[in-house]
Order: sequence, then structure tokens, then C-alpha cells
Amino acid sequence: MSAGYQVEDHILGKAYDARLMRRILWYLRPYWKLLILSLVFLGFYTASQLLGPYLTKIAIDRYIAAGDVGGLDRVAGLYLLTVILGFVFLFAQTYTMEYTGQRAMHDLRTEIFAHLQKQDLAFFDHNPVGRLMTRTINDVETLNELFSTGVIGLLGDAFIVLGVAGAMFWLNWKLALITIGGFPLILYVSRFYRRRAREVYRDSRLILAKLNSTLQENIAGIGTTQTFGQEKNVYERFQNVNTDYRDTLLRSVRYNAMFFPIVEVFSALTIGLTLWHAGGMMFQGAVEAGVMVAFIQYIQRIYQPIRDLAEKYNIMQAAMASSERIFTLLDTSEKIKNPRKPKAPERLLGAVEFSDVWLSYTPGEPVLKGISFKLSPGEKIALVGATGAGKSSVVASLLRFYEIERGSIFVDGVDIRDWDKRALRRHLGLVLQDGFLFSGDMATNVTLRDPKIGEPRVLEACARARIAPFIERLPNRYRETVQERGATLSQGQRQLLSFARALAFDPRILILDEATSSVDSETEMLIQEALKELLKDRSAMIIAHRLSTVQTADRILVVHKGQIREEGTHQALLKRGGLYSRLYELQYQFQEYGGAEALRNITTSTRESTRQSGDQA
Repeated sequence: MSAGYQVEDHILGKAYDARLMRRILWYLRPYWKLLILSLVFLGFYTASQLLGPYLTKIAIDRYIAAGDVGGLDRVAGLYLLTVILGFVFLFAQTYTMEYTGQRAMHDLRTEIFAHLQKQDLAFFDHNPVGRLMTRTINDVETLNELFSTGVIGLLGDAFIVLGVAGAMFWLNWKLALITIGGFPLILYVSRFYRRRAREVYRDSRLILAKLNSTLQENIAGIGTTQTFGQEKNVYERFQNVNTDYRDTLLRSVRYNAMFFPIVEVFSALTIGLTLWHAGGMMFQGAVEAGVMVAFIQYIQRIYQPIRDLAEKYNIMQAAMASSERIFTLLDTSEKIKNPRKPKAPERLLGAVEFSDVWLSYTPGEPVLKGISFKLSPGEKIALVGATGAGKSSVVASLLRFYEIERGSIFVDGVDIRDWDKRALRRHLGLVLQDGFLFSGDMATNVTLRDPKIGEPRVLEACARARIAPFIERLPNRYRETVQERGATLSQGQRQLLSFARALAFDPRILILDEATSSVDSETEMLIQEALKELLKDRSAMIIAHRLSTVQTADRILVVHKGQIREEGTHQALLKRGGLYSRLYELQYQFQEYGGAEALRNITTSTRESTRQSGDQA
């Protein structure tokens, strides 16, 4: 896990940040009418809460004291109506706010996903998938809790506190002063709790991130763990982190266990103090009995928001941290942008030209160094070389997955920086060594749910890719379910299916990046048979370690340390006796003899080929 990942993932921030809150509320703008309606319902609910104690006061002082049973029945009916209306208003407010929050969060998730689709591959190289999923799902859900419980809940608490205080002062301001006299102390206790809760929240996030990374790593590497018999050691490491997380959460439980009883004690003391003072004032005739009862009910209502403070504070703090991470992601602009006025040839022929192309993944460490070559329409060229030589980087720069530093790449005479990225890639069919398959069925993995690709084209593509016989033997044929990442298919079947996908999109330029490197001999023969037919009148770039798969290419480019060192046909390069010849000899030795005899020649051959390539350069 990189340091940048840790720093961003552990953002704590403030419990309330006005700047972030403004950006969060921006997503509620399309639903401002629903938001206002929710606030109206909240106001009515608050009024029903304030009206109940006042009706109790009227019932005692006006009707019970006078023995008026009829009046008491009317007040009791009004009180029951107040309770029912309170339920209706609370239901309406909760539903409206939850509905609004879900709509706003739907928009936010959509924006995040659209933003991620625009990013170049370098962005995903530095941002793990789990992290991006957390932003899109978990952090957005935390913001939804802020809307449904946090913000509106705090507004409702504020309405209750202000309303209760106003009602008490209206009934008897002297008794109200005595009642709220202990509030500064409870506010101090709340401040102490918030400070401790903040510390625990920070520590729990740090340990939770470590727990998640440990769990993910150990599950992903379970095969290695079991192979080397390290289950006990892995279990102990996980147990240590898990214990730290448990102890941290127990600290939070301890603070909550202290805070809630303290609030209850203050509530009870306030009620007792009110009874004592109000009782003395009743003997003097300064306060009616109904007022004293109403005050007790108001005290219970005013302390309820304080009891809920712990939950709402944690929600606010988590929401601020989540919003900080979300907006940091959204503020990361795409580095490879489409031109304002894209250009494209009227009819794509399939010509490619690299002109002095330089590419670096890390500044100062180029992986391509002055690459120059041309691919004519209908021509098939192969890129070969040792692992890390830069072959796949040539393809990545052509597809504009990474922005080149210097030089130019032209497709049919148009610089790829002047192309619309999506239009450019639609003309380039890429088949990777490990083709990615999606959950769904066979047909949708070929079409990727593109409505322009109909069933006839799917059948044709699968037949030409030599995957059709296998599919037609399945119970549901092209509707056969494909598990996540094609878990139920062999490596060769997955590659053939991804090959059919590329053919279904009918690209003018086909790119095979190690497409047969992990396929058995029989499946490789199927692909080689298909290539003879499929590559007619189509430009192609073939990347392969296994030189037997590229012998029929029109030209072979030998890439070494980011440069093209040799170029020619298979036979011409063998006669030259350079890098290609050495690579071919090594592979032949492994295939014919294998084992120790081949290994003894590797070091000598590699040194000699490197020396010769340096002399040629």
C-alpha cells in the first residue's frame, strides 16, 4: 500500500467543514423542493412535540383542577391527535429526506463512475481497485447517512431545543432560568466526549484500514499460504490486528457507556431541581401544577437531542472524512483529454506510424526511447523481445492509455492526440494475454452489450475465432452463464472468447498482446488457423514471446531496452545472427532439450546478444 494511499484513506478532517458541506449540499439543488417539503414536515413534527406538554398543562390547570370532565375529554382527544399527527409528520419527513438523499447519492455515484471512466491507465496504476470501490460505495453511503440522520437530525434537534426553551420561558421565565442553569456543565461534558470520540474515531480508521488490507492480501494469497503451510503465522498476524481493532472499539464503547449515564443523571437532577423550586413556588401561588408537569415533560424532550449527540457527531465526522476523500477523487482531472475539435479520416485504412516516440511511466525513467516504425494498411508486423523490453508499452502508447512525452503517433496520417479517444480505440481491436471476462453469458461477453452488434455477427465472430464448437456443446449455448472473470473456463477458452470479442467489433487494426502465450498447443493451432483467414485486409501488430507464433509476419521488430534494435523477416533476422537469432536459439534449446543443458547456455548467450546489440546501436 503506497504512502499516498494511506494518507488519503486516513483523512480525519473536522467534525464540520463549511466548504465541504457546501459542496455536499450542491447535490441537493435539483431536489430543493423536496428538501423544503422535508423541512416543513420537520417543523410540524417539532410543533407537535412542543404542543403535547402544553396540552398537559391545560388539562391539569384548567379542567382537572375544576373537575371539568368534558373539557378533559376534549384535551385528551387533542393530545391523541397531536401524537398521531406527530407520527404522520415524522414519517413524511423521514421518507422525504431519505428519498431525496438516495436521489442525490445516485447522482453522486454516477458522477464518480463517469469520472473514473475518463481516467487514463496511469491513474489506476496508483489507485487500487478496493480504494475506488470504497469511494463509490461506502463513502457515498456515509454521505447518505448524513442527509437522512445527520444534517436533518441536527436541524430537528436545534428546533426542539430552541422550541422547548422558548416554551419554558413563555410559561415561566424564572423557572426556565433555573431549569437551564446546568446546561453549561452538560455542554462541557459533551465537549469532553467529542474530543475523546474524535481520537477513537481516528485510531479505529487507521486500524480498520490495516485490517482490510491484511484480510484482502491474505485471501488473495491463500493458495501461497496453504502451499507453504503458513496458515498459523498468517492467522496470528491477522489476530493481532483484529485484537487492536477490538480494543479500540471497546474504548469507544467505554466513552459511550460513560456519556449516556451522565446525561441521564443531569436530566434527573434537572427534573429534581425543577420539582423542588416549582414546588416552593406552588405553595406561594406563583406557579400552577400544570406548569410544573409541563416543565418536566419539556426537560425530557430537551435532553433527548443531547442523548443523540454521540451518534450524530460520529455521523458528521465520518461524513466529512468521506466527502473529503470523494472530492479529492473528483478533483483529480484526467491527464489525457480529448481535443476540442477531434479529427478523423473519412475512411480508416489501417496505417500506423511511430515517429521518435518516448514514453515514461516514472519521470526520468523512459521505457520507450525514440521508437520509429511504420505499419502499412493490411501489413502484419510482430514485436518481439525480452520481458520488460517495451513491447506492451508500444501498444499502450498507440491506444493512448499513457501520454507520450516526445514524438508523434499517426493513425492514417492523423496524430492520435487529435483523435477522439473513444473513436480511436473502436478502430483498434486489442486481445490481451489474460482477456478479461465479465459476469453474464457467452454472447454478452462478445458484444459487451453493444446494441450495434447483433446475433449474426456474434455467431460469425465465434466461428472465425474457433470458439463456436465449444459454445455450441454447452447446455445453453450462447446464453450459458459465465462466472466472474470466466472462472469456469480454461485459459485457452477465455482467450478465444476475448478474440471473438475483438472480431465482433471488426477493427481495422488488430493488436495481439501475448494472445497465445498461455494456450496449449491444440488451442494455439486453432488460433493460428483463424489468423490466416482473419488477418486478410487487416493491419495487425502481434506481440509474442513465443517466436513460433510470429514467423509468418511480414516484418518482425526486435525491441530491446525501449528501442528497436533489429527489423526484418524471420529468415532475414536468423541469417543476421543478432538478438532475434539468439532469442530463437534459446527457445529452441528449451523446447528440444530443456533442463540443465539449456540453462547452462542462457548466461553466455544473453551476454553475447546484449554486447552485439550494443555494438550495432
